[in-house]
Amino acid sequence: MRKKKKQKRTKKDETGLKKLAKITSQSLSSVYEGYKKNQKIKKLENAKLEKISQKKELKQIEDQLKRDQEKLRLKEEEQKIKDKERKLKEEELVRKDENLSKKEDELRLKSDELRLKEKEIRKKTEELKLKEDSQQRKDIDLKVREEEQKLKEQRERRRKFKEHKQKEEEEQKQKNIESIKIKEWEEKFDQEQKLKEEKEKLKEERLRLKEIEDQRLKETEEQKIKEELASKLQSFDVDQNRKN
Repeated sequence: MRKKKKQKRTKKDETGLKKLAKITSQSLSSVYEGYKKNQKIKKLENAKLEKISQKKELKQIEDQLKRDQEKLRLKEEEQKIKDKERKLKEEELVRKDENLSKKEDELRLKSDELRLKEKEIRKKTEELKLKEDSQQRKDIDLKVREEEQKLKEQRERRRKFKEHKQKEEEEQKQKNIESIKIKEWEEKFDQEQKLKEEKEKLKEERLRLKEIEDQRLKETEEQKIKEELASKLQSFDVDQNRKN
């Protein structure tokens, strides 16, 4: 009987071990599956993070490229402006050179014209001298008379000039006197106006002070009347209290 019990227990133990092994195998399998799933999720997350990082790096690179392109564009614009300014300066220099050349040509032409005129003047002078020499002897007497007449005319002109000058000086003197009189009149008028304004100010100040004084007297009278009324009312109240 005892031997049979032992055999039954042995069979039960074997069954329990099998169940435990089966459960343990299932648990390990599920743990392993979970581990694999977690690893896969981590890989996906790492891949996403790497893509995000790559996108950020690409965005930074694009932004840097945009900034570099903008700097390059600004430099190109600046260079264009400088080139334009240089070109304008060169054109201005060319215009100045052309103007200077024109002026030099004009000066040369004027100088040539002057030389021609001088030649003509010298020629005419020589001709006139020849004529004068030819007529000199004939005109000696006439020349003397002319000189006398000239002296007479000069004296007459001097006399007239002197008279005219004296007349102008007299007129100027009269104008100065009139100007002084006008100036004195203006100064006097200004002083009278200032005095009049001062009088008006004094008058206004007196009126203002009078108004202030009247107002003060009025307030004093009103205060006295109020005090008298208050005193009469107080006396009336005292009499009434006594009667009661």
